[in-house]
Amino acid sequence: MNVAYWIVAGLLALFSVYAGGLKAVRTREQLLPMMGWVESTPMPAVRAIGAVELLGAAGLVLPPLTGVAPGLALAAAVGFAMLQIGATALHLSRGERDVALNAAVFTAAVASAWLATTWL
Repeated sequence: MNVAYWIVAGLLALFSVYAGGLKAVRTREQLLPMMGWVESTPMPAVRAIGAVELLGAAGLVLPPLTGVAPGLALAAAVGFAMLQIGATALHLSRGERDVALNAAVFTAAVASAWLATTWL
């Protein structure tokens, strides 16, 4: 189960560091070609979402790696699942029907949450 957790959570964390890093540092104009929703979202909210993704990635990796409060990995994975539910709702409300990436990330988050229960 540990190997499975590290594979799934590692991929989820890498994706989240990439996506969160982009939201945290790029301008609205730089984000628009790949994230159309930033056009109608205040930049402080976009930055906050990026920060949440970066902190969530750290929460998936650092607690089990260090052995300090490893239950936080479960909380981070559940948080990612909730974030994807909100992202899917946003995309659907904008009329965007291509939510396959959101579904894949949601699935990885749920799998990470289930696998993280080994540390409880």
